[in-house]
Amino acid sequence: MSSQWDNFLRNLGEWHGSFADLDIQGSVLRSTPSILSLEASEEGRCVHFRLRRFGQGGTDTPPTSDHRQDYRSLGRQVVFFETGAFAKGSLQIAPRTRSGAEYGFVGPDRRLRLVQLHGEDGRFESLVLIREFRAGGNAPERPPLELDQLVGTWQGQAATVEADWPEPTLSPCASRIERCGGDQVRILTTIGSDQTERQGSLQGRTIRFDGPAPELLNLLPDGGSSRVPLQVSHREAFSVEAGWLSSPTERQRLIRRYNDRGEWVSASHLIETRVA
Repeated sequence: MSSQWDNFLRNLGEWHGSFADLDIQGSVLRSTPSILSLEASEEGRCVHFRLRRFGQGGTDTPPTSDHRQDYRSLGRQVVFFETGAFAKGSLQIAPRTRSGAEYGFVGPDRRLRLVQLHGEDGRFESLVLIREFRAGGNAPERPPLELDQLVGTWQGQAATVEADWPEPTLSPCASRIERCGGDQVRILTTIGSDQTERQGSLQGRTIRFDGPAPELLNLLPDGGSSRVPLQVSHREAFSVEAGWLSSPTERQRLIRRYNDRGEWVSASHLIETRVA
């Protein structure tokens, strides 16, 4: 299997896109044009990161911010998978401390990234959706995600990395998404021998899962999705997730899991194909 660093290098390139701030319902509040570049040097041992953000005049105007950083190693808070996809986030959930997760999906000449933020009181606060296109490429943006695009059965493979063991474990995975009459939705996910069932209701472009630990699943532009608990705590186990319908027949998902001590315990990358 490829190393974490090799997987990171699959993100190299110049990426033109935008950072869109979203509210908890997934509605776009504002959008900022951006250019992000990742360039390798020293025979691939160093990566130069540069992120420029621009005002409403777009990328033909001087940037409003210009951040640069060099990478020679990767921290424990981020996991890179075989395709270049990654999941990054807080290592520990703690009282009176903001927490969050960032995800990145990589496709031909495309990247979709998502940031989820919870406030100091543990409540879900906001999302940032980042849509990026390789400079010189011609990959299109995906349509906004609709529930009907997901309804059905999906099967594939999950790669899971544990916090204390960096080598991924591969296992079969499957999802079944059903409309159960009216606005009711049922989602069944199986990874290896573990199975999770969620039942909720569609409210606009959001599926709300009620119960002891309510969650929101937002259907986003560019085929994206976000699932978060409305409240996180260092005393209760939970998971957070991002998804990307990268084609009508392929869906990717990234999941980060925390235990009932607030510790990050694992991350998974699922690649699933629609079953006819």
